[in-house]
Amino acid sequence: MRFAGKKVLPLLGVLIICGLAVLMSHPASARGASASDRGLDMYFTYPQIIISEGTTSVDVELTFKNTGKQGETVLLDLSDVPEGWKARIKSYAFDVTATRIPAEEQRLTTLTLEPDADMKPGVYKVGVTARTRDGAFEKSETLQVTVRAKEEIKGTVELVSSYPVLQGSTDVSFEFALNITNRTRKEQAFNLLADPPRDWQVNFKPPFKEKYVSSIIMKADENQSVNVEVVPNRFAEAGEYNIPVKVAAGDITAETNLKVIITGTYSLNLGTQSDLLSLEVEKGKPVKFSIYVRNTGSATIQDIGFLSMKPENWEVKFEPETIDSLDHGSTRQVEMTIIPAEESLVGDYALGVRADSKKSSDDIELRVTVKASAAWGWIGIAIIMLVIVGLLGLFMTLGRR
Repeated sequence: MRFAGKKVLPLLGVLIICGLAVLMSHPASARGASASDRGLDMYFTYPQIIISEGTTSVDVELTFKNTGKQGETVLLDLSDVPEGWKARIKSYAFDVTATRIPAEEQRLTTLTLEPDADMKPGVYKVGVTARTRDGAFEKSETLQVTVRAKEEIKGTVELVSSYPVLQGSTDVSFEFALNITNRTRKEQAFNLLADPPRDWQVNFKPPFKEKYVSSIIMKADENQSVNVEVVPNRFAEAGEYNIPVKVAAGDITAETNLKVIITGTYSLNLGTQSDLLSLEVEKGKPVKFSIYVRNTGSATIQDIGFLSMKPENWEVKFEPETIDSLDHGSTRQVEMTIIPAEESLVGDYALGVRADSKKSSDDIELRVTVKASAAWGWIGIAIIMLVIVGLLGLFMTLGRR
């Protein structure tokens, strides 16, 4: 028995030690997860950023991550916010000061900063601290914001025309609408300039007004409309004409190109060299008379013919009978041959002449005076002389008796 007791005592000690070990581990599991089963992380996607002086708002992504195996409520604090700045943590449309993060998940938020309007260039820092509700875990991060001096921006001016191409003839004026935007940061006086073709006129005027202007004053970021009136050269040929238009304030300029498509005008003018529309003729005898046809339009006129509205039995001829082509501004002489009828009475007659083409026509009316033939004058004189001689002979005969 004594030997058996000596054997039991060591065995009992081993059992006691094992039991204590089990008891020590069991309460820990009863209390919850161990420290190694919890964790918290936090980071900025962009921990260092650069903004320009005058920036009014900045948004930076901020991520919180639960690296443990149980959900955590995380409290959020901001620190070291620069004086005059506003800072808040947002999730969608809400400001947040705490967030619940399930085990092994993360929460994406946004740190929104509103810098002081009078902030100076330099380096600014904003601190964010996250800690669990029981304070067992805490994490801090710092966002570094570098504010750079704003570069002096010269700015620009914009010049746009909604309808930069217009079409018509030279007997009408064209009106374009321009839209000008001052993209500089201060009030500017812009000169209005144009480079039209030779003998064309370009005028600038405000909408719905008839006065002409050569410059406009515009505030920063202001938008104004200006009309451009273009009067083409009356004798401009059919075709396309470019009109560069520019606005300028010093070295700040903008330019656009306007285009006028001239379709051409067709106009004939018929007349005489001295504008005299009368002549004298003798019946039965041909008389030459010159007329002139002029193209006063802006386009070439083709196939011009000539017609006459003459008294009965009269004859009128033209040389040439037709003109194949007459350029704008050109004049051609046409010879008329007028032959009055033999039976025409002495007096005035109307003779109509017409120049005609498919595009234009013109006519004139001539006053033709038919005078007696010179031979009849001599015959009349001879008759008178015979009468006188006869009377003298009669008087002499009667005188002898």
